[in-house]
Amino acid sequence: MSDSALILIVIAGISLLLFLIIRSKLHAFVALLLVSLLVGAAAGMPLDKVIESIQNGMGGTLGFVAVVVGLGAMFGQMLEVSGGAERLAQTLINKFGESKAQWALGLTGFIVAIPVFFDVGFIILVPIVYGLARKTGRSLLYYGIPLLAGLAVTHSFVPPTPGPIAVADLIGADLGWVILFGFIAGLPAMIVAGPLFGKYIAKKIHATIPEYMDMKEKQWEKDLPGFGTIAGIIFIPLVLILLNTVSGAILPEGNGVRTFLTFLGHPFVALTISTLLAFYLLGQKRGFTKQEVQDIATKSLEPAGIIILVTGAGGVFKQILIDSGVGKVLADMMAASSLPPIVLAFLIAAIVRVSQGSATVAMVTAAGLMAPLIETLGLSGPILGMIVIAIAAGATILSHVNDSGFWLVNRYFGLDVKDTLKSWTVMETLIALVGFAVVLVLSLFVA
Repeated sequence: MSDSALILIVIAGISLLLFLIIRSKLHAFVALLLVSLLVGAAAGMPLDKVIESIQNGMGGTLGFVAVVVGLGAMFGQMLEVSGGAERLAQTLINKFGESKAQWALGLTGFIVAIPVFFDVGFIILVPIVYGLARKTGRSLLYYGIPLLAGLAVTHSFVPPTPGPIAVADLIGADLGWVILFGFIAGLPAMIVAGPLFGKYIAKKIHATIPEYMDMKEKQWEKDLPGFGTIAGIIFIPLVLILLNTVSGAILPEGNGVRTFLTFLGHPFVALTISTLLAFYLLGQKRGFTKQEVQDIATKSLEPAGIIILVTGAGGVFKQILIDSGVGKVLADMMAASSLPPIVLAFLIAAIVRVSQGSATVAMVTAAGLMAPLIETLGLSGPILGMIVIAIAAGATILSHVNDSGFWLVNRYFGLDVKDTLKSWTVMETLIALVGFAVVLVLSLFVA
């Protein structure tokens, strides 16, 4: 089959994927599997090989992603039910003072979204925004946009949240580099899209607490866990994974310290440690029975399961592209482009994101398309971490009416569609552009 025919198959496959998700409302997991089957068959693969590729793609992806996302979901759920998110917010607001509550909320969101899903973190913390707005008379957006920016940045940029985990696995990036560049790109993105933009947009749009959401100010009467305990549980796995990456870069192979840190800093081990600590320190030590802790852990896997399956289907799509030869043709075409891989990664993710709304689908689709190019160019090391952030940034841009996050903010802040576009959509776009700009500049200094 000619190269041009294979390229047409890829274009048709992606067009069909978007049609099935957007117009037919087919679940992304089923849509990705169906398109993978059709692309493999259309590219001339023997039908038994198509099935084999699907099995290998699913198994190879889930062998890593299922463990990491599952463990992350469990300790995130313990943080939620124990009141850990509220403790972080309370401590930081008290530390910063009411006059700088914007910055405290941005930082709270930035920390909380590392283990907790975006929408859960927002719903837990939005009463604090209501309380501050009621007390000061300011627009909800003055406090809400910084919180949303903090949550959105780490939800997209910093493992163990599912998006960057999935992309890192699909393109073979080291999680230590992803965490490092996630923080480097995420902090300025949070500052620009959060406190700075929040202050500006609050002057343009005076959002008040909608009647259907009005409630009494959040009370802090319940016994909350300590700030140090919460921060420690969140940052222990990140530090261990970073130590693994750093030791691999500066210590010789076979060195005892490097071997130990490599084991301790593997995501499986690091997240198992943090999850066990969460079970004990936030669970049993705070009065939860062993059965209650088990029930909390089980419940956490419900939303995680959907993300794991969609990610696995993204792995199937990637494997079909590689095994059919379509990926190599696509990679050669992209390699011949004048655009750097990091720019291509951002653009592909952005196009899919704007088209169908789901950041997860945009991430796994872009990663699947980029994987053959990365293999062809022989890219490895830090640049792969930057490409993960570029894909995450592209998958964040221009959230609009086809994104569930858009309507979540619209409802909780009582905004009309126009004002949601002016606030939430612009905030998401600023996160994407600032995050991408940071890694693009950094990539110029990495061979």
